[in-house]
Amino acid sequence: MLNFLDKIPYSVLIIFTVMMLLAPLKPMPHVVEKILILKNGMLHRPIDIFDLFFHLFPLILLILKIVKAQK
Repeated sequence: MLNFLDKIPYSVLIIFTVMMLLAPLKPMPHVVEKILILKNGMLHRPIDIFDLFFHLFPLILLILKIVKAQK
């Protein structure tokens, strides 16, 4: 099921993850902003939930690739 992860090099996935986690740099990265909204219990709008998932998706893929490589 996760065989496509084998085709993605770690270097590409790491660069993509860092870029998505830091985008946009100003005024505050979306991930930080959305996590603060989530922490305050205000993450209700579907666009905000999608945005958080969108920016965390490469990190999720990287974690899955690392876990898969450990097996």
